[in-house]
Amino acid sequence: MKQENALEAVNVSCVFRINQGLLKGSKPLVAVNGVSLQIQKGKVVGLVGESGCGKSTLANILLGLQRPTSGDVLYSGKTATGFSNRHIARRIQPIFQDPYSSLNVTKTVKSIISLPLRIHKIGDAASWDSKVNEMLDLVGLPKRVAESYPSQLSGGQRQRVAIARALIMRPEVVICDEPTSALDVSVQSQILNLLQDLRLELGLTYLMISHNLAVVEHMADRVAVMYLGRIVEEAESAVLFKEPKHPYTRALLSSVLTPDPRLGVPDTQLGTIFPNPIDPPTGCSFHPRCASRIDICSQKMPAPHLEKQHMAECHLFSK
Repeated sequence: MKQENALEAVNVSCVFRINQGLLKGSKPLVAVNGVSLQIQKGKVVGLVGESGCGKSTLANILLGLQRPTSGDVLYSGKTATGFSNRHIARRIQPIFQDPYSSLNVTKTVKSIISLPLRIHKIGDAASWDSKVNEMLDLVGLPKRVAESYPSQLSGGQRQRVAIARALIMRPEVVICDEPTSALDVSVQSQILNLLQDLRLELGLTYLMISHNLAVVEHMADRVAVMYLGRIVEEAESAVLFKEPKHPYTRALLSSVLTPDPRLGVPDTQLGTIFPNPIDPPTGCSFHPRCASRIDICSQKMPAPHLEKQHMAECHLFSK
């Protein structure tokens, strides 16, 4: 029996108008370009790519914070246009990258965690305190932290508070946007293991957005690779890391540092220039940086090639 999708993007695009100056007018910037992505209930989907590829814009669309220019977002098979923002917020919550800026420093931890309950008018003051204590215990913080302020906590503790705030209304889906990149390396694994434990205990579904491939490999059941607004490869995590098909995915994997000093700093062969999203290249958007490009790459956008649930958008596989 096919498993139900908790969250789905169907051919979603998002275009912004960028002002070029007084005499030049504006030009379109395609941040997300025809993206389709399915996240099954109870699973973790990783979304990876360089900064500026459209990951966070796609996350904002899925959260209902940004309207797509075209395409649909589905929650449990129902289109997002049928839901209010409040209803979406009860089903899907974010965990942001930086716990130092995502928490209100003038509020106590108790006030921060209970805010969603108060906004949505769920329960009363007594039940709020009870649920805050329950969430603190769930994320591994002592109850005395409830009266503390964010400035009195470490980075790892702050992120645990952010996780507690995201989960206090028991959402179905959590979008984790670089949830450990601002933390010390020694704390990152603790937060990732906590997220895994909470997923299993509460039956959560995650979209894990990161440029850290080690994090995605550790967490994700399935991985989508994004480049210049498009998903160029998608497969089960074990398959993608063992047998990447797209040249861009191979370059990303080759860029991972290893503990062996004899190997030196890896060369991705991607160069230092990221393509201009306001003036994207013709054909395959990756072809100017691709060492495996052929003539057709600069002329025609490749169609997705699907084989055994492994998709790669590359002319090399459609020959």
